[in-house]
Amino acid sequence: MEIKKAAEKELDRILEIYAYARKFMAENGNATQWKDSYPPVELIKQDIGEGKCHVCVEGDKILGVFYFAGEDDPAYREIRDGHWLNEEPYAVVHRIASAEGTKGVASFCLNWALEQTGNIRIDTHEDNKPMRGLLKKRGFQYCGRITLADGSPRIAFQKVGTSSDS
Repeated sequence: MEIKKAAEKELDRILEIYAYARKFMAENGNATQWKDSYPPVELIKQDIGEGKCHVCVEGDKILGVFYFAGEDDPAYREIRDGHWLNEEPYAVVHRIASAEGTKGVASFCLNWALEQTGNIRIDTHEDNKPMRGLLKKRGFQYCGRITLADGSPRIAFQKVGTSSDS
């Protein structure tokens, strides 16, 4: 597997993966995180245009998709019930999803992201037990609670180091 920046010509496949992720979350006790329309097509196109949408590929097949950027996320400026591991520059991973029938894709994407910067922050919905389990398995530490711009609460995690640390 390898990671590359997504191209607009891959939009249909990206949308398929996100549709499957919404279905998977709903079937696994997390029907409210992405509901039935998140992420919207316009946001994905914007992410692609800004070079922040990445895909995990094997050969010519797209197995996963995620947002990755080295940036200060405004939602992460205030954290409650805990604290970030550090205040060093960090990258964020958002909207990570893998295709139906795949295994290990999200771990591969998280490892790649960590190798890029060595300091990753990520958040997820309280009800997203599969993602919470993956983050714990990959060595991410629970840091507290944040609030998204739309007012939605999320639980926040961070990992410092390299993917080989876990």
